[in-house]
Amino acid sequence: MIELFAADTPNGKKISIMLEEIGFKYKVTKINLLEGEQFKPDFRKISPFSKIPVIIDSTNNNETIFESGAILIYLGERSKKFYDIDDRLKINQWLMAQMGYVGPIIGQHHQFHHYNPGKSKFGEERYFKITKSIYKDLDERLGQSKYLSGENYSIADIATWPWIARHEWHDIGLKNYKNLTRWYLEIADREAVINGYNFMDKEAKIPLP
Repeated sequence: MIELFAADTPNGKKISIMLEEIGFKYKVTKINLLEGEQFKPDFRKISPFSKIPVIIDSTNNNETIFESGAILIYLGERSKKFYDIDDRLKINQWLMAQMGYVGPIIGQHHQFHHYNPGKSKFGEERYFKITKSIYKDLDERLGQSKYLSGENYSIADIATWPWIARHEWHDIGLKNYKNLTRWYLEIADREAVINGYNFMDKEAKIPLP
């Protein structure tokens, strides 16, 4: 059994989707970010930067893993799924692009454009512009390749998809990017993705373009 400490965020959804995809049994422990539960001493023992998600794997000596990218790699290696050894160089590049660029930039776009509009014209314009560029770059890649790292669905797609699933917050217009839309809808139709998306709210619906 794997215990997933998470919140209903793109980073949390990465791991619930992966766990659903590989069929590992898991339970969810919700961390209420608004109430600051991520800063409690017990949680900081397993998450040194007070971030979700974290997993504890009771089937592997209670191994604790923090950082969503590291968790995806761990689960990919444990399950031997979505992290093919022959494709790992490309998978790792696209995974790191999500971890170091796509997620942080879109996260800042959420902060300025969705949560705090009107507080910083510079911040709103800057992160809108870069997020729009991310849409363009992903669309270009997906015009050349079925999935981000190649012809096979991988942890790079699982990491990136939940950020695009908040496209309604971005006001960029996902439907304007045909390759990105094709990829998004194909993944959205996977049973494991539907279940992983709903891991904290069974009534939640994946937003269509």
